[in-house]
Amino acid sequence: MQRWDRIEAFIEVARLGTFSAAARHLKVSTSHVSRSIGQLESQLGTTLLYRTTRQTRLTDAGSLYYRHCRHLFDGFREAEEAIVDFQSRPKGTLRLTCATTFGERYIAPLVNDFQCLHPQLEVDMHFTNRQVELIEEGFDVAIRMGVLRDSSLIARRLCERREYVVGSPAYFERAAPPHSLAELPHHNCLRGSRDSWLFEVNGQRREIRIEGRWRANSGPALLDAVLKGLGLAQLPDYYVAPHLAQGQLVSVLDAYQFTDTAVWAIYPRHRHLSPKVRQFVDFLVARLPDTLQA
Repeated sequence: MQRWDRIEAFIEVARLGTFSAAARHLKVSTSHVSRSIGQLESQLGTTLLYRTTRQTRLTDAGSLYYRHCRHLFDGFREAEEAIVDFQSRPKGTLRLTCATTFGERYIAPLVNDFQCLHPQLEVDMHFTNRQVELIEEGFDVAIRMGVLRDSSLIARRLCERREYVVGSPAYFERAAPPHSLAELPHHNCLRGSRDSWLFEVNGQRREIRIEGRWRANSGPALLDAVLKGLGLAQLPDYYVAPHLAQGQLVSVLDAYQFTDTAVWAIYPRHRHLSPKVRQFVDFLVARLPDTLQA
């Protein structure tokens, strides 16, 4: 511990310019600061400071040592600030965005639960199927699904997500279930907001362009169409799981199911993550998987 005290004394003298100013900042005597730096110089075997009656300045070795050691104490201060942030309550306005159907069904109830725990927090939820620009549009958090594109944003996995190619028993009375991706062109593939479906072939991601006589940019509308036997659809587990369990839908092409996909919380990269964002994302990590399975 003595060595850290000596380094701190040196950092403050280099930063403030005089032994007396460093002593006042550290709440010790000037002689204590002088003695500490002398001991540090003895340990390092070099002179760190030129001392005159009028000024104190760094030697070349002192400048090098200061550049490295300064970051250590910056890190200590950041660690202390992080603990203060960790223990503080969320405040301000939490602005988040999410795809419409998933957000309304799963995220909004959890946001409401979170605000019940932190009534001092203001909430602004924005549901859209457009992928917003978080920083430019002033959002704290976005909830996104599927495979993420490369980004400078932080992404935290909230829970697993699987997509299934499904059809109704009535549809399969008219068309034989496909057993390979090459058979998809022979089927009426119901299109949502994408023109391709995602699969895994020999361990590699593969997108297959699909064609069909039906399209809508709505998950619930797509689910209704496939339940009524209009064709095949690729939909995530939280849409189809109960219908698969009840026999209203049949899953096909499971051998090609792409598994590297999830639900993510996306937020800008900051040196100090605000309590409202950190605690909200932690809350989603703890609660969202159980909510999807309910």
